[in-house]
Amino acid sequence: MFFFVITQLNAQELNCSVTVNSDKIPGSNKQIFKTLERSLSEFINQKHWTNYNYKSQERISCNLTLTILEQSDDNFKGHIQIQSSRPVYNSSYLSPIFNFKDNDFSFEYTEYEPLQLNETNFESNLVSTVSFYAYTILGMDADTFSLNGGTPYYTKAQEILVQAQQSGYAGWNQNDGTQTRFVLIDNILSPTYQLFRNVLYNYHIKGLDIMSKDKKAAKQQIAASLSDLKIIYNSRPNAFLLRVFMDSKADEIVAIFSDGPYFDTYKLKEDLLKISPLNAAKWNEIK
Repeated sequence: MFFFVITQLNAQELNCSVTVNSDKIPGSNKQIFKTLERSLSEFINQKHWTNYNYKSQERISCNLTLTILEQSDDNFKGHIQIQSSRPVYNSSYLSPIFNFKDNDFSFEYTEYEPLQLNETNFESNLVSTVSFYAYTILGMDADTFSLNGGTPYYTKAQEILVQAQQSGYAGWNQNDGTQTRFVLIDNILSPTYQLFRNVLYNYHIKGLDIMSKDKKAAKQQIAASLSDLKIIYNSRPNAFLLRVFMDSKADEIVAIFSDGPYFDTYKLKEDLLKISPLNAAKWNEIK
């Protein structure tokens, strides 16, 4: 019995810090937001999202920040920020993998209502959205350890999306915008962007994970991976996934190529400036 309890305690996959920010909502009674924060944390961290048993040190570190901008009775509007990271081999460093802000998020919530995912039907935009991002986090993480390893989790996220498309909530359908949940999972699973997933794998396994052994070789592999992103840019310069990648990795890329053994960064900086001109000031910091 003791072994069973320990196994269950270590089974969950996500180690997620949840914050509900209600500073924009007037009034002094914030209890509902504290309850929501606690319920979301329990839902994300205690649910078993996969068929695998994770050890405590294998759980994926992530953050979810829900900012409430409007409230009308049990209806809420705001935005949700999701971040996740993964450990780098033979170091204490956590590499950012996913950093995404969903700006068009609304939901209904009654204090103390149970948060449960119905695998076959849409019931709650709050639960469906959080579950969608939980599976996306799992998919992105798996893709950094195994080529296309995230496919089963992306597929689960897509199933949630399909169920939610008749709900009337924004973000689930093709015509809802260019930076939505629909576009995110559609692009990740599209063969058109297979190279993006190759980059996730090569950048981490063949690059970052050998940094402690051979920094120069690691830099070469990371630069080669970023050159592959240039291929995506050449055919689709406005590709959403390029922004998704750079929102997570820009600061890390600067740190990698501003330290350690010499590496000729001329071509790298040229590529980065084309791929992500919004980060030009950062790229200019690379020596």
